Amino acid sequence: MILHRRGKALPCLYHDIVINFTIQKMVKIVSRKSLGKQPVYDLGVAKDHNFLLANGTVASNCFNKSHSTAYAYVTYQTAYLKANYPVEYMAALLTASSGIQDKVDKYRENCQKMGIVVEPPDINRSEADFLPLSDKSLLFGLSAVKNLGQGAIENILKSREEGEFKSLANFCDRVELNKVNRRALETLIYCGAFDRIDSNRRQLIQDLDVVIAWAQKRTKERDSGQMNLFDMLGDNLTGDRTDRSFEQAPSTPAVEDFPLQEKLRLEKEHIGFYLSDHPLKSAYQAAQILSPIQLNNLTEQNSRQKVSAVVMLNAVKTITTKKGDPMAFLQMEDITGEAEGTVFPSTYEKLAPILQENNRLIVWGKVQKREERYQIIIDDAEPIEKVKMILFEITPEQASDKSKQVYLKQILQESQDTSKLKIPVVAVIGKGKNRQFVRFGQKFWIHDESQTINNLQKLGFRVYSQPLLSS
Repeated sequence: MILHRRGKALPCLYHDIVINFTIQKMVKIVSRKSLGKQPVYDLGVAKDHNFLLANGTVASNCFNKSHSTAYAYVTYQTAYLKANYPVEYMAALLTASSGIQDKVDKYRENCQKMGIVVEPPDINRSEADFLPLSDKSLLFGLSAVKNLGQGAIENILKSREEGEFKSLANFCDRVELNKVNRRALETLIYCGAFDRIDSNRRQLIQDLDVVIAWAQKRTKERDSGQMNLFDMLGDNLTGDRTDRSFEQAPSTPAVEDFPLQEKLRLEKEHIGFYLSDHPLKSAYQAAQILSPIQLNNLTEQNSRQKVSAVVMLNAVKTITTKKGDPMAFLQMEDITGEAEGTVFPSTYEKLAPILQENNRLIVWGKVQKREERYQIIIDDAEPIEKVKMILFEITPEQASDKSKQVYLKQILQESQDTSKLKIPVVAVIGKGKNRQFVRFGQKFWIHDESQTINNLQKLGFRVYSQPLLSS
């Protein structure tokens, strides 16, 4: 591209562009050189114009049209790759954005929507770039792992050429710990890079200090020419030090792994998002009977429409209104995306105890569009662990009996308080594999659990209360 002013000669750059349009690399400029000052012409000037048409008119906007054509061609290529090579395309896209956490998270979510599994990093399989594994999966690239610089990645990959790492101790013994430092090791453990070797992340973190000290001592001994009998025997038998040296490593007393929620919290803290699982995954699957919306579909809901959503609170900001009443603004996420929530003073006092970061909630409220952004005005909320359902068994004959329908409707309406509706009612029709679950609309939800169960039992139904999430 030549930048110029009308009728003047300006320095001109000649770009030697090498196009390597593979899946993993995009176009890049590898060299450039100056051609000095040369005469150039404005495409909109008739005099000395080098784009004069046959009828004598000036070819205006040539650059704009050619530029649009080039963009259209690149768009076609991009669409073709995404449609025909989706895993390779997303691997390339993630690799190109590996230094920008928000983009990596965004494209990882896109992979999820496309049915592509992004597997956590693995010290024995991961490369610097994201790596396609199959038609439905790709492997997280080391270049996108926080606290892991280029020098550390190169050292890990070079050390791995000797053979797979067998343990944390074997890893620390073979890499250069001044390049792969403790902070990098912690991040690799928390994000699951050692899971295929030892899935107990808490044990690995607890062993880290003694293993690092042991590996550093061995490095000093090797540098000074000192080797113990075990090392020399291992070298004579195998020709290298990768197979048995780590068996000498010290360890700490055994401990249980982190609980799942804590493991995922630490994973997000150290890598920026959830990789191995999502803390809302099981809750969201169970909550489908409540018909929650997904936060990435919030824009598709009508304004002021009542909705429910299964969310995790990422941030809670409490403020005081001019009247002195507290209220809160929430940053929420689910397995599909993020959204904002607002809790006005009229409901804040009731919900304040559960409005804590990392809490998993079911929220009820209304959709509101504000400055081109959608949010949920929250009327009520409940910790996902405390949500219950009323299930009652009913035969097909009872379901079609109009008198039973009238009594059933009357019982449910008697157990209602429109300001406290939280417990959904589900009918179980039939038995065994032929069972069908029918969720009653929210206008038939109830708040008095014991009263509803007693009244339904009197009517002859088998009724029981069940938590939404099983322990």
